[in-house]
Amino acid sequence: MNDIKVVIFDWGDTLMKDFKNYDGPMYNWPHIEVLPKVEKILSKVSSSYECCVASNAGCSDAELMKLALKRGGISKYFQYFFTSKELKYNKLDYNFYLEITRRLKVKSNECVMIGNDYINDIIPAKEVGMKTIFISTDDNVNYNKADYIIRSMEDLLVIWDKI
Repeated sequence: MNDIKVVIFDWGDTLMKDFKNYDGPMYNWPHIEVLPKVEKILSKVSSSYECCVASNAGCSDAELMKLALKRGGISKYFQYFFTSKELKYNKLDYNFYLEITRRLKVKSNECVMIGNDYINDIIPAKEVGMKTIFISTDDNVNYNKADYIIRSMEDLLVIWDKI
């Protein structure tokens, strides 16, 4: 990962559980949950790379997302927070990812996108030239746009040094 400068994490169901039965901004939900091993991974990755969170986050802007991450105890690992509200594009639009690179003053090939949604997180990020890591438990589909496929965030620890 010599050429990587920025690691971009999806938020919902990548870092924190997205409870579909709760409405409104996550920071205000009665219960939030950081996914297993996420803090250990973030501690390792953030010690060598700039990290950011990027989300479509329908009910949250970057400030509200930051509050939820803080409530979960993991906001300290991130330097940047982006949502479709601030970027003016949603993740399906490759401009979402290009706007992140523009704001961070990096090239697309200097970023890796980690997410659990192949359509929103992986395909557009790959189309703009980012490395991609897809979190999936589905073995029956060809995810050819993903550079790496892992079953859980815990598996990221296994492959991280090989990337």
